[in-house]
Amino acid sequence: MKRRRKWVVRAVVAAVAVAAVVAAMMPRPIPVDVGQAARGPMRVTADGLGQTRVRDRFVVATPVSGHLDRIALRAGDRVQPGQVIAVVRPPTPMPLDARTRSEATARLAAAKAVAAEARSAVEAARVAAAQARREQARIEVLFQGATVAERDVEAARTEADVRAKAVQQAEAAAAAARRQVEAVAAVLDDTHGNAAGTEVPVASPAGGTILRVVQESEGPVAAGMPLVEIGDPASLEVIVDLPTPLAVQVNPRAAVEITRWGGATPLAGRVRHVEPAGFTKISALGVEEQRVLVVIDPVRDPESGEGWDRLGDGFRVETAITLWQSDDVLTVPEGAVFRHGDGWATFAVRDGRAARVAVEAGHRDGRRVEIRSGLAAGDPVVLFPGDRVEDGVRVQTAP
Repeated sequence: MKRRRKWVVRAVVAAVAVAAVVAAMMPRPIPVDVGQAARGPMRVTADGLGQTRVRDRFVVATPVSGHLDRIALRAGDRVQPGQVIAVVRPPTPMPLDARTRSEATARLAAAKAVAAEARSAVEAARVAAAQARREQARIEVLFQGATVAERDVEAARTEADVRAKAVQQAEAAAAAARRQVEAVAAVLDDTHGNAAGTEVPVASPAGGTILRVVQESEGPVAAGMPLVEIGDPASLEVIVDLPTPLAVQVNPRAAVEITRWGGATPLAGRVRHVEPAGFTKISALGVEEQRVLVVIDPVRDPESGEGWDRLGDGFRVETAITLWQSDDVLTVPEGAVFRHGDGWATFAVRDGRAARVAVEAGHRDGRRVEIRSGLAAGDPVVLFPGDRVEDGVRVQTAP
């Protein structure tokens, strides 16, 4: 009887030991994070940093070179069409150094001498012309008395004409000499060109608000130099640059949500157009990207309050342009979907095991993926499956 009990005890101990060995050799469930397929609304957006700008901007520039008077207007001041906003006076001449002034003084003295000589030449030409006219008159009287020949009369007339032309030439030379004196004297005149009444007023081309005074201080300006910028801060638009592959997905009149503008309530906008020309931009990582500007118009509604009225030109905002949306769609977390062959798949959790399921993936919003077939609402799925997760392995929810 005792021997039989010993055998029973030994058998039980052996069975327990075998069970323990078998249990130790069996694979343990793999801890995984589990998500769930769920139905609900989904919106796919193109996100980017934007900047506000005045829609109609006027840059007023000086039409001539000269000396600008200090502009009294300041940013925020209202102006009317045609209002004078700046005055440009003739440029102040450069001061002469001692050598240049001495040379100019010498040229002035020489020019005056030439002018005096020209005046003397005019007087001499006038005397000679008068003598030629008197000689012509005397010869004509003699010709009437048949004392001289006709050719002598013609010679006297010709001489009188030549002397008259000589007077005209001498007077022209004297006038040129006077102009030369004036030109050299103007070089020595430091106030030349600053006569009163020769300033050029610069008027505003349109009514609006001064956005920025580019040139505040008085000083010399060149023709075409910007002076002020004028616009209407109430007429704003938002520009955002997107990569060209993303910009081609933006539809005209697409809804836009504008956030991080400084207020608690997002602002509404609508895409006006995508500009037809792109440009190259260097990213923060030094990579060249082709981007294009998208122009957004504000949508003022009661929910956003006076948010648009508090924004001005050049304010930074964040934009989310709607590319696609649906009110009822089946989705799973982004980390549950992975590439398998030529398609997409996910691991569904069924009876404590991972079951690889081929799915048809659709739109993505960066957090969830649209599932068009392969799963049903409520199905648990493995998130971010590692190399240990395979079809059919036992899994358990990670603590």
